[in-house]
Amino acid sequence: MDYIPWTERYRPATLDAVAGQKDILESLKSFIKQTNMPHLLFTGPAGVGKTSCAIALAKDLFRENIGASFLELNASDERGIDIIRGKIKDFARSVSLAEVPFKIIFLDEADSLTPDAQHALRRTMELFSSVTRFIMSCNYSSKIIEPLQSRCSVFRFSPLKYDDIMATVSRIAASEKLQIDENAIKALFYVSEGDMRKIINTLQGVAMISSHVTEEAVHKVTSRARPDEIRKMLEHALQGKFTDAKAQLLELMLQYGMSGEDVIVQIHRAIPELDIPDKEKVRVLELVGEYNFRLVEGANERIQLDAFLAQLSNMLAK
Repeated sequence: MDYIPWTERYRPATLDAVAGQKDILESLKSFIKQTNMPHLLFTGPAGVGKTSCAIALAKDLFRENIGASFLELNASDERGIDIIRGKIKDFARSVSLAEVPFKIIFLDEADSLTPDAQHALRRTMELFSSVTRFIMSCNYSSKIIEPLQSRCSVFRFSPLKYDDIMATVSRIAASEKLQIDENAIKALFYVSEGDMRKIINTLQGVAMISSHVTEEAVHKVTSRARPDEIRKMLEHALQGKFTDAKAQLLELMLQYGMSGEDVIVQIHRAIPELDIPDKEKVRVLELVGEYNFRLVEGANERIQLDAFLAQLSNMLAK
């Protein structure tokens, strides 16, 4: 039995197989043609192709010599100054034996590096730039010190679009012999928010239950309610039907196993679709921010969500 996670099984082997990020891929392919590249910083949300692009770039560039020319490190595991002075510096100073005149060190999750490690990395990047290029990826570029950012070409990855996700999902479905409803693909796009890794993991989870992927199965596996169910709960509250809204909330939390923060996040996404004036949407958003803070601070989620719905129910009466 094959236990390889689908996220690894379907990791792009070349840049041509990476979904979305068209402009970034064109730049990376030009580096391969020129057999030259600057230090790179990939930044953006999770699951949009940063790691895949770095590894695919190295495979396209080094081909069979990738083992001796490419070092991948996860900075969240090896984040201190010792790793910069030891493993990274030793690999960076060695000369490439491949046709490509430089090696690549890939630091995944570089925003986890300590400030001391980032400062130590500055000098290493300068000293060995003739034989080694660095690629760093991170979710938050603000956590990378400015001197490192100025030494890199920065590529900002965006969440994947619906067409990119649909093409990848269809390819995986054909390979795994899955039947996927169109509404299920829309549900995958909704729950993933452009995160391809989350989509592939969700598909694998649903496939363990049934080869027929439905909208309902997607929401159950991800513990996310349907957008129309969240909107219905909010509409009940805004119409003053507090009892109906509270019953809908209870049903959602029991049916999908949602936490209070999960509910608040989906409420936040549903607000722009509400049929109320913009001024009222602003007031609802202010409430969402207030109650999200209370939940993060550890308040009882059922009490707080009930209080949120109660305030909504009184809002239009004021």
